[in-house]
Amino acid sequence: MGSGFSKMKKQARIMEQQYEKMREDAKNTQVLGSSGNGLVTVTLNGDKEVQSINIKPECVDPSDLEGLQDLIKAACKDAYRKVDAQSSQQSGMPFGF
Repeated sequence: MGSGFSKMKKQARIMEQQYEKMREDAKNTQVLGSSGNGLVTVTLNGDKEVQSINIKPECVDPSDLEGLQDLIKAACKDAYRKVDAQSSQQSGMPFGF
């Protein structure tokens, strides 16, 4: 009975180490989301933290700030979708679980 419990503890430790490696790999992953044919790009890491936002000057129109805001939101959505897709391919579950 004791050896079965020891095996379970060892398996749990191995799974925990694999999970931590996956989380570390996620932090080092960079995903680029874009909108407006690349007018706005957003870079996220695997933890869905924004690393950078790039806006091309030609899409900045002071009379259409709402349009620029929509492009930023769309680029963020695209990047989040890519992070989720990448994480589910690697582990079968989204980051954060």
